[in-house]
Amino acid sequence: MKGVHHEGTLADVEGLAASLEKAGVRCEAAPGKASLFAHAAELLPRGGERFAFFVPGRVEVLGKHTDYAGGRTMVFAVEQGFAVVATARDDRRVVVRATATGESVEFALDPDLPPRAGHWANYPMTVARRVARNFAGPLRGAEIAFASDLPPAAGMSSSSALLIGMFLAFDAVNRLAQRPEYRANITDLTDLAGYLGTVENGQTFGSLAGASGVGTFGGSEDHTAILCGRAGHVSQYSYCPVRFERAVPIPPTHAFAIADSGVAAEKTGSAMHRYNAASKSAAALVELWRKASGDELPNLASVLESSPEAAERLRDIVRTSRHPDFDAVTLLARLEHFATESNQIVPTAGDALATGDLKALGDAVDRSQAGAERLLGNQVPETAFLAAVARRLGADAASAFGAGFGGSVWAMVEQAKMSVFLTEWQKAYQSSFPGPASKARFFATTAGPAAFEIKM
Repeated sequence: MKGVHHEGTLADVEGLAASLEKAGVRCEAAPGKASLFAHAAELLPRGGERFAFFVPGRVEVLGKHTDYAGGRTMVFAVEQGFAVVATARDDRRVVVRATATGESVEFALDPDLPPRAGHWANYPMTVARRVARNFAGPLRGAEIAFASDLPPAAGMSSSSALLIGMFLAFDAVNRLAQRPEYRANITDLTDLAGYLGTVENGQTFGSLAGASGVGTFGGSEDHTAILCGRAGHVSQYSYCPVRFERAVPIPPTHAFAIADSGVAAEKTGSAMHRYNAASKSAAALVELWRKASGDELPNLASVLESSPEAAERLRDIVRTSRHPDFDAVTLLARLEHFATESNQIVPTAGDALATGDLKALGDAVDRSQAGAERLLGNQVPETAFLAAVARRLGADAASAFGAGFGGSVWAMVEQAKMSVFLTEWQKAYQSSFPGPASKARFFATTAGPAAFEIKM
């Protein structure tokens, strides 16, 4: 992981802002980020070595619900994120403090720790339990504090960013990266992203045994964007395992407008059920394929790649088979969405962005948004409206992103027109959806640096 050296303390906001600029944070954003670290550091006990990390959120440009099935996505790390500060304890106790609310949680690094579902504590507790299970030998607890300028439950991976920040803290105070279990399974940042994806979804990674995760059956797209993103670029990856395909520069004339719809994209309760249904239907397609063909292929992407006729053969299998949890109409729609999004739209959009053909990019993204609404069924009226209005207001491309069922929409806009665009976009939303608009946020961002450490 990249790091930036800082000679002063975290309370030295001006000096820290200069250090953050060296890490790739824009000069306009650096003072605000430095203040986040200062606020977090104030909550920790005095004395002892301190470890500090910036962990960004992410925007999923394309690749809706494809990563956990082995598909492709286009992603970038945003400028907004978490400032995480930690110091070691002499026991196995962990105390995590949130600056925004003043809340704190306390627990032990324990392999049988029961996480607190439905609360942000679920994420640090899930990490603590997995660390205690995967890394033998003595472990030290930590005092951890975090501050954030990333909108929560907005589809920008605030939950995954928090989870990553907690792991980086436990890694630092225990030097996990030097342990044989780590070295045998995690050799680079893409491996780390893959591992942290399994921490979240509960699966096993190599010889690092799984445990129940946070309750969602997602993939490692978020973790990959956060840990491996490139400033100024949109990165294209495929998954299971994580594979880098290309990084495409964002035109310097453009940036991304973000509309947090004000409709929370929580991964809890009924929203978790709907999110997991998209994952489980992809798995159901693989189950039917295995039963009919005898092929033990690992995921939907590998099924479709197995032969030129695989997609049509799978359609025939779905039409003539029964699955206990999903009807044929649902499974055929899920198959069409995945095959189109991963194998057609993402490569086409990547080529268009690489060649500067923004008209073709916009057409591909429109097709993705339509597929999310018609086939995937993870959109709400607010996000569909925001994407459509962004295009009418002149955005070169616009789409909802993230898990869906609320959350945010991105729009690619010329920087010279950004201020007017954001004003008009927000005004249109307030007129049509005054309730959610009262909680909405509209702001500009671009591809910032991946997660990094501040070395003091």
